[in-house]
Amino acid sequence: MPWFEFSWMLEPAAWAGLLTLVIIEIVLGIDNLVFIAILADKLPPAQRDRARVLGLSLALVMRLVLLAAISWLMGLTRPLFRLFEHGFSGRDLILIGGGLFLIYKATSELHDHLNAATAHQGRNRGHYAAFSVVVAQIVALDAVFSIDSVITAVGMVDHLMVMMIAVIIAVGLMLLASKPLTRFVGEHPTVILLCLGFLLMIGFSLVAEGMGLHIPKGYLYGAIGFSILIELMHEWRRRNEDRAGARLGARRARTADAVMRLISGGDMSLEQRAGEAPREEGDDADAAVFGADERRMVRGVLSMADKPISAVMTLRRDLDCVDLDEPLSVQQTQLRESTHATLVAIRGGERDAPLGVVHKKRLIDTLLTQAPLALETLVEQPLVLLENTSLVEALRQFQRSGALIAFVVDEFGTLEGVVTLFDILMDIAEEDPQTQGAQAKIRRVSADCYEIDASEDVVDVNQQLPEPLPLGRNYTSLGGLVVDRLETLPYIGARVAIERWQIEVRDVERHRIRRVRLCLAQPE
Repeated sequence: MPWFEFSWMLEPAAWAGLLTLVIIEIVLGIDNLVFIAILADKLPPAQRDRARVLGLSLALVMRLVLLAAISWLMGLTRPLFRLFEHGFSGRDLILIGGGLFLIYKATSELHDHLNAATAHQGRNRGHYAAFSVVVAQIVALDAVFSIDSVITAVGMVDHLMVMMIAVIIAVGLMLLASKPLTRFVGEHPTVILLCLGFLLMIGFSLVAEGMGLHIPKGYLYGAIGFSILIELMHEWRRRNEDRAGARLGARRARTADAVMRLISGGDMSLEQRAGEAPREEGDDADAAVFGADERRMVRGVLSMADKPISAVMTLRRDLDCVDLDEPLSVQQTQLRESTHATLVAIRGGERDAPLGVVHKKRLIDTLLTQAPLALETLVEQPLVLLENTSLVEALRQFQRSGALIAFVVDEFGTLEGVVTLFDILMDIAEEDPQTQGAQAKIRRVSADCYEIDASEDVVDVNQQLPEPLPLGRNYTSLGGLVVDRLETLPYIGARVAIERWQIEVRDVERHRIRRVRLCLAQPE
């Protein structure tokens, strides 16, 4: 088969074959691209683009090399040996080996994503896979999918040049779509599970085909298409819920602003009234009926439904714990050095799997009765709340249970922090913006420029800004918002534009943003 033969350009059938082959190569490459996106997600954010481009480039090179060895590929269909009255060719062995590899990888990835202990703890601690290991897995994956893709091309088209052009166009289009697809896969964990299910199904089909059990591709693509349709409907429903929530949030914000104007005795906005000092009696006929402290408390109550419980909790890394596996002397030291009235009980240093809480009051009662000290008997089970539970719902659950402390967990049951009734009351009362502590957290640098502690809640920050920052489900703090928009590890000097705000990272400690500067861009 000649390498550079252009006579096919005069054949309409060759052009139709080229278009069809490009479409088929893209379809065959989607599963390859999805798996590359999943593997690249194991790397640090700064290396993911390089791994994705390198993976697709290797796939292109491998397919072109295999196309060049077309006669060898055609010979792979000859039986090498027979077993159970079925002749196994080189192509069959490659399909069986590749299918087993896909089954193993898809199963292990499903296990990692379904097991909260491995799926989240490693990521929270900053553990990523080595670049060379991920690239090696991508190369092995490309080898499996390239064989299937090239054999399909050989069976469809007679001209080698048409095959190569189709493969180059298909991989080029996948390269352009790889970054949006990778971002989409990273933002939607259910899509990852769906794609891993596809790869598991494809692996079984490759093994079956290698053993002589032909499964029509239409069945596979029909099942995949139906599953994707269901997932799209799920995403559509969730997006509609988010929009409805955003509209409700906007109505709530307007209502809260109207209430604040009403109790402020004028037409000033919520932000303008945030730090206003109370007026003296007789200063103005329009004087505020309520003082500044009262207005701040009302504003705190009105914002409760918009704040998740994770915005006021004590983070897991800041908790005081008592280890039940430690000697009694060590436990006594842990209890003595803690300034909190309640400690989290753990075993073996595992903060991610707490056993409950130990109240110092019960400990004192035990000591006063001169009973033997056994911390295991003093462990109590607190209330458990999801991290996206609003403050209003949290108060309702505290009231029903009679508890004073709660564990805050994510959707996988991993401990994120601890919250108490006192934390919620402190958030409602709010801090006077004129105090030294509040000014240290939110400092006005110039007329339209602020320097803010990145750990501050976005809802609280918005009450001090002339234009609000957007709220989201993936973050509650200002630092979380910046990381969500940066899509990479934060560093000092990193900049991101969010609506009219230009945000610059001013201080970072261990990949955590400590302080940012916000400057409002003037409208053109």
